[in-house]
Amino acid sequence: MPRKPSKKPAPPKLPKGEAEQVRIRREVGHDFALKQDAFGRQRLAAGTAEARRVYAVSNGGYTSTGGIVRLRNVDPLVGITSLSRQQREAGGRFRDDFERAAREGLQPQSWSERIDGGRVNAGIPDRVLSAGRAHAQAAAALAHWEVADVVRKVCLEGQSVKAIAERSGDGRDVVVKLLKVGLDLLAVHHGMMGRKAG
Repeated sequence: MPRKPSKKPAPPKLPKGEAEQVRIRREVGHDFALKQDAFGRQRLAAGTAEARRVYAVSNGGYTSTGGIVRLRNVDPLVGITSLSRQQREAGGRFRDDFERAAREGLQPQSWSERIDGGRVNAGIPDRVLSAGRAHAQAAAALAHWEVADVVRKVCLEGQSVKAIAERSGDGRDVVVKLLKVGLDLLAVHHGMMGRKAG
C-alpha cells in the first residue's frame, strides 16, 4: 500500500485586516515595519508603534487605481507601550470625563430636566455637571502645571510624545516621565492604585 505524503502544518490564520495592511505597506514602499514569519509570509512587526498604525486607502483600497493613502495615528495611551494598565485606564477616564462634559454640555436637555425647576443648576443636566466636576477634580489632582500640560496634550489632544518633546525642547524621556507621573496621580485620585510611600 503506497504511503501518503505527510502534510506540512498549515500556517495560522492572520489576524483580521493584517494582510490588507501588509499589502498597502508594500504598495507604498513602507516595508520597514514588515518581517517574515516562520511560514515565509510577510507580517507586521508585532509590538511596535509602526505595526499599530493603520493605513487607509480610498478608491476601493488600491493605490494602483488612484487611491489615496491616509495614515491614521494610534491613540498615544495605546501606543506608549511602557504605560501600566492603571495608567492607561486613568488617562482614559480623564479623557472620557472631559469629552462627556464638553459633548453633552452642548446637547439640548430632555423635557424632564427642563420641567424640574427646583434644582439650583436648572439649566444643566446632572450627568454633565457630574462629568465636569469629575474632570475638574482630576485636573486639580495633577498638581503641577507641567505635569497637567503633558497629560492634557496626550490624553485630550492626542498629541504624540515626540511632537510634545519637539515643541517643548525637552527630551522624550522627560515628557514620558511627566506623563507617567500625571497618570499615576490620576490613578491614585480615582482609587485605581494606592499612594507610594516616600
